[in-house]
Amino acid sequence: MMKRFIAMILTLWVITTLTFILMHAIPGSPFNSSSGKTISGAALQNMEAHYHMDQPLPVQYLIYLKSVATFNFGPSIKQPDQTVNDLLGRGFPVSFELGMWTLIVAVLSGMLLGILAALEHNGMVDYAAMTIAVLGISIPDFVLATLLIQEFAVNLQLLPAGTWQGIRYMILPIIALATGPMAIIARLIRSSMLEVLTRDYIRTAQAKGLSPALIVFKHALKNALLPVVTVLGTLAAAILTGTFVIEKIFAIPGMGKYFVDSINSRDYPVIMGTTVFYSAILIVMLFLVDIAYGWLDPRIKMGREAK
Repeated sequence: MMKRFIAMILTLWVITTLTFILMHAIPGSPFNSSSGKTISGAALQNMEAHYHMDQPLPVQYLIYLKSVATFNFGPSIKQPDQTVNDLLGRGFPVSFELGMWTLIVAVLSGMLLGILAALEHNGMVDYAAMTIAVLGISIPDFVLATLLIQEFAVNLQLLPAGTWQGIRYMILPIIALATGPMAIIARLIRSSMLEVLTRDYIRTAQAKGLSPALIVFKHALKNALLPVVTVLGTLAAAILTGTFVIEKIFAIPGMGKYFVDSINSRDYPVIMGTTVFYSAILIVMLFLVDIAYGWLDPRIKMGREAK
């Protein structure tokens, strides 16, 4: 456990350092990058001093590490009346809500499709489920988002095209984000279930006369979930970072708006603060996935203890 924690800290430090290096490798000044306007003379010197950008890079790096350690990323360059922490506090809850609902929908629908496909192997249900899965993997979420807006918001006028004001406003962005992960989970569950259903303990359960539902959900599904849990951390990362583009398309007031705008305007504190914040969350999620994997397969714990 301690080794995992140390690895998490080292990973976050590497991401923090790379973000700092990449941001400062971009030529020019963030104070002169928007709308063609430039700041020069004493005003530029005062701005650089306020954001510690007049200091040598090693000093800036130490100041940056301190801000990460204390979780105080300072004020935004383009919105000086707002701190990065204020933007995170306002935008992240929306992004988190979108991401969590997307993950829930993707996991549940992917499991259902995969189980149905495995139980009806080489049948019409199997072919239909895998066709949906292939389409879900093939179509990028931002392309699917525009198609959903065109069809359900513009042509049929059944659902709103943007903003974040209730359940009806969540449906299209969640579908756009969840379709790809749902397809991956469905394929994993199908192949894993097909392998698990041929094992001896499943045949024993069938010989005892247990109901198909009990066999699937009590005996087969737990082992079939192992491949899904393995990729769940990566899928969660893809969903949380993928929300940035979807939020921009659907005008959702999450972190996507601030992050995309900060890149366009080279707002260093917002870019670095958001990157570190999301990296920390994703590292913790991968750690939790490792714990869940050990719970699903106790042999992993036993193997480690034996060592």
